[in-house]
Amino acid sequence: MAPSAISPLEKEDHVRDAEFNRILHGTSAEKRGGMMAMLKKDPLSQKAAVEEYFKHWDNKSADVETEAVRKARRDEYATLTRHYYNLATDLYEYGWGASFHFCRFAYGESFYRAIARHEHYLALKMNLQENQRVLDVGCGVGGPAREIIKFTGANVMGLNNNDYQIERSLKYAKKEGLGHKFDATKGDFMQMSFPSNSFDAVYAIEATVHAPDLRGVYEQIFRVLKPGGTFGVYEWLMTDKYDNDNPEHRACRLGIEQGDGISNMVTVSQGLADFKAAGFELIHNEDLAERDDATPWYYPLAGEFKHTASIGDIFTIARMTWWGRGLVHKFVGLGETVGLIPQGTQKTADSLALAADNLVKGGKEKLFTPMYLMVGRKPLN
Repeated sequence: MAPSAISPLEKEDHVRDAEFNRILHGTSAEKRGGMMAMLKKDPLSQKAAVEEYFKHWDNKSADVETEAVRKARRDEYATLTRHYYNLATDLYEYGWGASFHFCRFAYGESFYRAIARHEHYLALKMNLQENQRVLDVGCGVGGPAREIIKFTGANVMGLNNNDYQIERSLKYAKKEGLGHKFDATKGDFMQMSFPSNSFDAVYAIEATVHAPDLRGVYEQIFRVLKPGGTFGVYEWLMTDKYDNDNPEHRACRLGIEQGDGISNMVTVSQGLADFKAAGFELIHNEDLAERDDATPWYYPLAGEFKHTASIGDIFTIARMTWWGRGLVHKFVGLGETVGLIPQGTQKTADSLALAADNLVKGGKEKLFTPMYLMVGRKPLN
């Protein structure tokens, strides 16, 4: 199998990252999360993270974007993603919860129940079993891992290149009495440090989209998976309806990439080709966004109250409406002005809002899917 053709990978520096995390986040990983954690950031480090992240996006709109600009993002994929989550994690937890992904909705199904069912469905399709050693590639703050542990009884190792998220994931696991079933480690999923044939199964939920090259991360997953083991992924992909020569399509793709810390999103056909080229036997593939569901996956971002199924959903959806986002914008802006919230938080929130608008547009026009399911097996020989 020929090696994937990608640029040289970023050199890892865990000591540097840990020190930056210590200065930026301080003890905020021990806080409740969301707004409370935002108040505890170091202003100068926050400013550095904002500048490092937005240098890849400011004044680089879709109409002037070049391949050189995109290559610069791919070349610094790990730094780009790490700083994105340095800036966005608390906003994610405030607005969405501990599972940083989308899901399908059954009729009358509440938001958090649907989120959990989406995680259960992946575990079901992969046939995860009790006490298997399972790798979660890009584990976030561990919401999906904790749910999958409860559902299957598997032992999950989370891989993450953001120190702050690792700290929060371990805190939550301990709080929920799952510290003996969950662990998390620092690492770049393009250059994993695990020995070959280490895991019974591997999954990734809307995380490998941060790779500069899908084939590269899939090859790493193939290497660490035991022969006969299963890999399942919910992948973010532009559909094959996407036309890169269409300025509106490009603007939609770029808005999603900027607002979600993505260096290089590709199409469904490319994603499938990369999955197979990595060596997997494809067991199942399907765009779950194409299912005939009564409620679209993007409804929380669109702020459509008609689909809410519980009182709790009302508060979640309210934060996503134009007026809900407007209130957050003004609150954060005021907090920055009086020095309670570090500078750059409002810019980050506005970038997340840009992503939300383009995710809804991409969903409605069927240009984008956040749930292209691929399940594969590593051959025994």
